Amino acid sequence: MGARLSLREFLPSGSFATGGYQFQRPGYNQQTRKTTKMKFTKIFTATLIIAAAAVSVCSAQNSAKAAVTTTTTQSIAPYTEGGVWQITMVKTKPGMSDDYLKALAKIFKSTNDEAKRQGIITDYKILAGGAATQQDYDILLMVEYPNMAALDGLRDKTDPIAAKAIGTEDQQRQLAVKRLEIREIMGDKTMREITLK
Repeated sequence: MGARLSLREFLPSGSFATGGYQFQRPGYNQQTRKTTKMKFTKIFTATLIIAAAAVSVCSAQNSAKAAVTTTTTQSIAPYTEGGVWQITMVKTKPGMSDDYLKALAKIFKSTNDEAKRQGIITDYKILAGGAATQQDYDILLMVEYPNMAALDGLRDKTDPIAAKAIGTEDQQRQLAVKRLEIREIMGDKTMREITLK
């Protein structure tokens, strides 16, 4: 026959009851009971401290996240963003600068004045200067938009202005071909104006 399990081995108090009588487990006295109670109290207290610390850490993390969320809404960049400029670098053929500027006075100025009046652009400028090398530009055409979003659907806004100022698509194409005789486009850039803090 195998070993028999007794209920008294599973009673935590060190005592067991049977038939209305209470028996004390051998070696389990008042001192042992106090020691067990103190151990339980220490373990329970330690558990509470750990739980409180965990809650504190979680709370601190949430506060830190809230602080990060608040501070990330402000840029740490050393500048503030301004308008957006579309810049075209133009190299005029030798002796053709004035002819090109006359063409700009008719087309570039009139279309940009109307775009500015309608609020499509903020400003426009033409910068002229000597080319540093034979491969360098000598004229910059600059058109300022309030922001990048202003470039969305831009042709839908500007094509009617060009049609009114210049004419049909065929007329616009003929003028573009004529301009090839007096200038070369070296490149285009879109750049944002910034103001240092």
